[in-house]
Amino acid sequence: MSEILKSSKLLITPTAIHDVLVIEPKVFGDERGWFTESFNAHDFSEATGLSVEFVQDNHSFSRQWTLRGLHYQLEQAQGKLVRVVAGSVFDVAVDTREDSPTYGKWVGVELSAQNHKQLWIPAGLAHGFLVLSETAEFLYKTTDYYHPQSEACLAWNDPQVNIKWPLPEGVSLNMNAKDSAGLSWDAAPKF
Repeated sequence: MSEILKSSKLLITPTAIHDVLVIEPKVFGDERGWFTESFNAHDFSEATGLSVEFVQDNHSFSRQWTLRGLHYQLEQAQGKLVRVVAGSVFDVAVDTREDSPTYGKWVGVELSAQNHKQLWIPAGLAHGFLVLSETAEFLYKTTDYYHPQSEACLAWNDPQVNIKWPLPEGVSLNMNAKDSAGLSWDAAPKF
């Protein structure tokens, strides 16, 4: 997919990584506020050509400069449809699929409550985000259940992957021990 696709309710924009898509639902607004369908299985399938079944919804709250990730599961690999309902984040996906033409590449997209953008991240990609606003609430639907025994964490600052995080100089990241101890690209398991 190399061009923008429009359906009656969704605008789909491909990214630099094969199969990672920016999805913009149609937002209907007037003086009362706005309304959007955040997910419709028929519209998603029609617009993307994908038939996915989501089995788990997750909701996180984070403070500014929190970095979560870059996570992925080797068993029960999860496809994710992610969005922000309060605040804004810089959302990142890294392709760990060895047979992919974009293997080892990353893509980053700002997701916010204001822009209503969503990101489709297929199974086999590491995923993480950096909170840009004072706080952020992040929602994601997954195609498989959380499987901590097979979870891997890629180092957020691996020089080989070289993600350009939008961090102001001198800012200290807020990270947990697992994310701080992520594996280098060479050591991280791949698909």
